[in-house]
Amino acid sequence: MRAIAFDTLNFAKKLKSANFSQEQAEAMAEAMAGVVEEQLATKQDLREMEMRLEVKLSELKSDLIKWIFGLVIGQGAFIAFIVKFLK
Repeated sequence: MRAIAFDTLNFAKKLKSANFSQEQAEAMAEAMAGVVEEQLATKQDLREMEMRLEVKLSELKSDLIKWIFGLVIGQGAFIAFIVKFLK
C-alpha cells in the first residue's frame, strides 16, 4: 500500500468554496485521491525501474560489442581480400 499525502478535506473545502455541493466536493476529492495514489511512483517503484533499465543497458552494451567485433572482423577480411586481389 502506498502512503501518498493528499489532503482530501482541504481539496473538498476548496471545491465547496468554488460553488460545488458538499456531495460533489467529497466525491471529487475521493476520486482525485484515487488518481493520485495510482499515478505517483514510490521509491520502490523507482528502484525497480532503475534495475530493469540497468539490465537493458547491459544487454544493449553486449549487443553493441558483438556488432562492432563482427564489423572489425569483416572489414579486416575485406581489406585482406582487396590486398590479395591487387597483387
